[in-house]
Order: sequence, then structure tokens, then C-alpha cells
Amino acid sequence: MIEGFLNYLTHERAYSPHTVKSYESDLREFGAYLANTENVLDLTNADADLIRGWAVTLMEGGCKATSVNRKLSALRTFYKYLLRQGDIKVSPMQNVRGPKKKKPLPQFVREADMDRLLDDSLSGDSWQGVRERVIIQLFYETGIRLSELVELNEEDVDFVRKAIKVTGKRNKQRLIPVGDGMVQHLKEYVEKKDEEFGRPSTLNPHPLFVTDKGVRVYPGWVYLVVRRNLSQVVTLKKRSPHVLRHTFATAMLNNNADLEAVKELMGHESVSTTQIYTHTTFEELKKVYSQAHPRASINQ
Repeated sequence: MIEGFLNYLTHERAYSPHTVKSYESDLREFGAYLANTENVLDLTNADADLIRGWAVTLMEGGCKATSVNRKLSALRTFYKYLLRQGDIKVSPMQNVRGPKKKKPLPQFVREADMDRLLDDSLSGDSWQGVRERVIIQLFYETGIRLSELVELNEEDVDFVRKAIKVTGKRNKQRLIPVGDGMVQHLKEYVEKKDEEFGRPSTLNPHPLFVTDKGVRVYPGWVYLVVRRNLSQVVTLKKRSPHVLRHTFATAMLNNNADLEAVKELMGHESVSTTQIYTHTTFEELKKVYSQAHPRASINQ
């Protein structure tokens, strides 16, 4: 049956030799498992429970979810072939679901490193220096997306109410409060920008953040600014605006912010999207506990 299946993949489905060899390896591995655990030599006798047991054994042996799902995909294709050939009436894969891939936790910058960056490293008085500081600070203090920051206009900043109007995905708008320090830095930046370029009457609305040429910033430019500045205080592999968005959410939850409130501030559609940051803060809590308590030891 396996040989017939491999010929089918090669000649009728035109699978690559590498893929065919991989499928053969997976099927023979599963056959060996059946022979060793249930003494089932015929692959047509396998049922869903046996296949799930194989998947569990693979996971317990250190096989990653991606590899297990690939092996299950090989079985799924094989049993579809047997159905077509009339060798079986029902595929045992019908109710088998593969393991979920473990999503990596969001990377974030520690509060102490952000304080060091904003208080010590970003202290230039030039309009460019002020601009870069405000960009970093705005990402960190509001959690806005890169695209949202790029599209900000001066008219979106309410200096009286101390809030910023942000246009997010699907043109949904939300109002984000900002602190006194952020308001003061924004005022200083706008003043310095006007000193540099004047107040163009033809522009309406007025882009909040502009390049050295006085035109609206673009995503690649902002990304490089953030990466260069974060490199001063962290060695994270990712040093992007999105990391600062993660940093905002993590800092809020670490300081007891309500999950629903963080969801609204970040413009998430569902609170389930925001919940990943609770895992981040819990992992951080485990590290602190493990390092600080004299009798604590938690394997990460």
C-alpha cells in the first residue's frame, strides 16, 4: 500500500522526490509505532486513538508541533488515497487534530531600560533630537501602531484635553490620553518644527512627524529611528516600533491596568488579542520569583 501511494504521489501528483521520501519516512515510522504498541501490522486497521497516541509519543519525545503536524499531514494524504482506492471506508484521520503551534511571547523592553533611554540617551536639543525622543516616547506611552503614528496630524493632538485621536485598522478612530510630560514634549517639538520649516499655509492637515526635508515620515524611516535608538539600551533581536507597542501593553499590565482598558487603548478588536500580554507578564513574574526566592526553582 505504501509503495502504491508513493507511486501515486510521484506520477499522478508530481510531488518532488524530497517530499515523497519524507512521506515514506513518516508512514514507515507510524507503521513501526503500530507494530510496537498494538501489534497492528496493517495500516488499514489504525484508528483515531492510535494516531493521537502516536502524536503524543512524538511530542513527549521532543518533536515540535510543526513536525508532528507535518507527519499527520502525510497520514491524512495517505488515508485519502486509501479511500479513493476503496481499501478503507472511513479515514481514521477524520477526527484527528494536530497540536497547536506554540506562539512566541511578544518581546518587550524592560521599564528600567526605557527610563534610561528616555531620560539619559535621548536628550538632544536640536529639532531632530526632540523629534526622535517624541517618537520613541509616543510609541511607549500610547502603544500606537507604526502606521498610526505615520498618519498622525497636528490636528489630531488635543493639547487642552491631553489626548491624541488615532485612526486605526478599518479607519476606526480612538482617543488615547497622554500625560503632562508627553504633552509638553509634543508642544516643544511642534514649536521647533515650525522654527525649522515655518508654518506652511498650503498644508492642511499638517503632518505631525516630518523628515529632514519637511515631508511626512514613512514607515521605513520611523523603523530605522526606533531600531537605532533601542540599540543603545537593549540587545533584543527585534528592535522595532512593534516591540515598543508590546512594551506599552506589558508595562500597563505590570502596573495593574485593567485588561479591557488596555484593549481599548491598543485598538484591539477582541480582548483575546490583548490576553497574550498577560502571559508575558506572568513569565516575567516567574523569572523574578525563581531568582528571588531562596527555595524557588522554576524550569523556564
